[in-house]
Order: sequence, then structure tokens, then C-alpha cells
Amino acid sequence: MLRSIDYSGLIYPVAPHDVSEFRATRRDHFGYSQLRLTAKVVIVVIVVTIFAMVAGGPLLAVFGSALRSAFMDGAVLAALPILLFALAFVAIAGGAVVAGVRAWRRNGGPWQRFYRMNKFADDNDLSFVPLDTTISYPGLIFNEGGNRSIRNRFRSRAGRTLDYGNYSYTTGSGKNRQTHNWGFMALELDRALPHMVLDARSNNQLFGVSNLPKSFARDQVLKLEGDFNSHFTLYSPRQYERDALYVFTPDLMALLIDHAAVYDVEVVDTWLLVYSPKEFDLVDPAQHRRLLGIADTVGAKTLRQSRNYADERIGDFSVNLVAPQGQRLKSGASIAAVAMIGIVLTFWAVPFLFRLFS
Repeated sequence: MLRSIDYSGLIYPVAPHDVSEFRATRRDHFGYSQLRLTAKVVIVVIVVTIFAMVAGGPLLAVFGSALRSAFMDGAVLAALPILLFALAFVAIAGGAVVAGVRAWRRNGGPWQRFYRMNKFADDNDLSFVPLDTTISYPGLIFNEGGNRSIRNRFRSRAGRTLDYGNYSYTTGSGKNRQTHNWGFMALELDRALPHMVLDARSNNQLFGVSNLPKSFARDQVLKLEGDFNSHFTLYSPRQYERDALYVFTPDLMALLIDHAAVYDVEVVDTWLLVYSPKEFDLVDPAQHRRLLGIADTVGAKTLRQSRNYADERIGDFSVNLVAPQGQRLKSGASIAAVAMIGIVLTFWAVPFLFRLFS
């Protein structure tokens, strides 16, 4: 894991020439082709044009009507302010578009961000790609929906796998189509561990409903000592409570509270996975500092704590596996779904009871 981090690539000014050269050499094999970027720019231009037609069309129509009335009445001088106002409107709108395009080109568009992130990756023995669809993690967010992709992906080039970026997938179709965006980090462990999930309370939704895409049976909740339960809800498979306590010692729990209390954490197979319901800003040095700090504290402690773990149900340390009953948590009913059913039943039952006893 990384110890000394060079953040200069994310901090120091960038020369436009360097961005242009970087773009010319990387655009065809960077996983983010020029065609894709051009398509996005075209979409933005189309949206702006439609907005201008919708918003500006009626205004120009009013100008045209006023000008026609003025000329028909012979009041040419009276029409002059209207004409000047219309010309000013067109000039301002056109100038705004030109200024926006120039600013986009001056700042290198997304390529300046790519340049900065790639420079940071090169300086710290990481690889960087802006867009990747190669995803093979077993975590609970990685098997949902379709159109899965990772944006702004950083991976270790050698040694133990460290991988982080922004992951997205889509669910539904048509009007019900929805894109789900997550920030994630994956750290490879040495030993396979029972499936355990730490659902952070700080990022839950209204009424404490979990933000995670799956719900787990409540009889798998494991209460730990101290104030850990006020920060996380820990799920572990039934009959694996002692195994969970073997991994989540008081000192590891303290590191989780100090460094990862705003994130959900999952341990599955040989992976430690960290999830954020908000995307990471990976041009921000502070975001990298926080993620790499989690890897160097929580990750390193989890590695040390689980180094000698073996599932006693298998009984052979040389077999790096967990018995089937501990490999995955059992699903449960969503609290939100249960609450919705309760509300529907209540609205149905109240009128029925009223008619019954009236």
C-alpha cells in the first residue's frame, strides 16, 4: 500500500500545451474516445439551442410584432429602440455561447482533468483510465442493474490490488430508468472471510432507511461493544458471530469510526470494499488523501487481523475458502417496503373499520 503520496499533479498549474499533447497521444486508446467527448458536446449544444428557441423564441416574436406595428404606423423612430434591444439580445446570447466554447477549450475541457489525474497516477505508481467496463468484484453494488461502468479509475500497478473510482449502473427502463452512482474502493485481502457488511448510519436515508441496494435479514445483526453501534450496523452470517469478532476487534472498530464512518463497508471473499453514495471528486487531493488513508489504516489493520483466519468448518488452513453458509448474507425485507405496505394497509383498513362499526 502507498505511504508517501505526491499530490503535485493535482495541485500545480497545467500548461495548455501539455494538455493538448496528452490528448493527442491518449485519446484513441484511453477508454474515452474523442468521438464520445464530441457526442457529449453536441448534446450540450442541442440542449442549449432548444432552450434558446423555447425561451428566446417568444421574446423575439414580441420584438417582431412590435417592429411590424411600428413600421405600419409610420413610427420608424419609435421602432429604433426595439430594434436595438433585439440586436443586443442576439449579441449577448451569441457572445455567451462563444465565451463558453472558448473557456471550455482554454481549460482543456475534460482533458485537463484527465491530464491531472493521470499525472497523479503516474507519480504514485497507479494506473488511470477515465472509463472502464471491466468489473469483476463480488460486492453487493456490483451485481445490480445493467450498463455498468467505472469512471476515473485508479488501480495499483503492482502488488496487492488497490482500486478506486466512481461506479454506475442503471435499473428500470423507459420513464422508470434510473442511473445509480457510487464512489467505491476495493482492497485485496490475503484470506477469504465470511460475508460481512457494515451499514453506516450517517448516510442512511429518511427514517434511517439504508441507502444500500440490498437488505439483509435482521437476525444477522451483530451488536458490538462501545459506541460502534451508533455509527454502523454490522451484519454477519448466523453462527459466524465469533468469526466477526475475531476480525472486528476494538482497535479496528476505532479505526473504522475515525476514518470511514461516512462510508459503507463490505467484506466478501478476499475483498474489503468501501462504498460512498456520492461520487468521489478525484481531482481533489483531499479525496485521494482520505481514500488512501483508509487503505493504510482500516485496510492494513484488516489485513493483519485476518492474516491467520481459517473457517473452522473447513478445518484446513491451506484451503483459503469459507464454508457455503458463511459466504453470503441472507437477504431480508426492506424496511422501506415494509413501511409502505403498512401505510397502504392502514389506509385500506381505516375506512373498512369505519364502515364496519358505523
